[in-house]
Amino acid sequence: MSILKKRSFRVLLIVLAVLVALVGACAIYLCDYYPADAQMMERFEMPEGVVREVLEDGSVAFVPEEPTTGFIFYPGGKVEHTAYEPLMQVLAARGILCVLIEMPFRLAVLDIDAADGVQEKFPQIEHWYIGGHSLGGSMAASYLEEHQDCFEGLVLLGAYSTADLSGSELSVLSLYGSEDGVMDREKHAACLQNLPTELTEIVIEGGNHANFGVYGVQDGDGIATRTHEGQIMMSGELIAEFVLGKRPDGSN
Repeated sequence: MSILKKRSFRVLLIVLAVLVALVGACAIYLCDYYPADAQMMERFEMPEGVVREVLEDGSVAFVPEEPTTGFIFYPGGKVEHTAYEPLMQVLAARGILCVLIEMPFRLAVLDIDAADGVQEKFPQIEHWYIGGHSLGGSMAASYLEEHQDCFEGLVLLGAYSTADLSGSELSVLSLYGSEDGVMDREKHAACLQNLPTELTEIVIEGGNHANFGVYGVQDGDGIATRTHEGQIMMSGELIAEFVLGKRPDGSN
């Protein structure tokens, strides 16, 4: 084998080794996620009259009796979507149809348009809202930027919008915990200019980042002084008041 061929062969081996390492690193990253806490989920009961329906794409709908308001929810990054079922149950108990989206590899950034087609599945709904937690909230806002006419408002949980919605007539509810150690506060403050004037922002005293869902402790998060159930119940009450036309006041 000539020197040139040997060098080319070595370069090829190096390139293949780098590619294998990158693929392995990606696989490890994508497979490392926060699963739903089954024991914690058992503390929340399915509300009477609410039907849990798994859609063909793996998303989960919570359908109360004769709903007229719908809410599409994008889960947080690297979090199993079913971890937000307790929050959806709280909302469904108040008559809100909820659709909890399953994201590819649990990353909303990989399917920002995941809400496409959801509204057509539930033609009885007259008022639609969209939102999400953390990365999911940011991606829901990005989706909303191109679909403003299809929704009446946005709900951000421990999230901020990099999409410019400031010129829209949308209503926005932003909730985050006082002990949130994950959300970038500087970016959150800077991105407030992207939201419309119809903004209600509430800090949940004693709440943290992870306790909007039930997936355990999140790396870098603060320690909550409010109970897990308490944060979910309060968040559900505030979101319900918001989407049903009442302004949240942040009361406990």
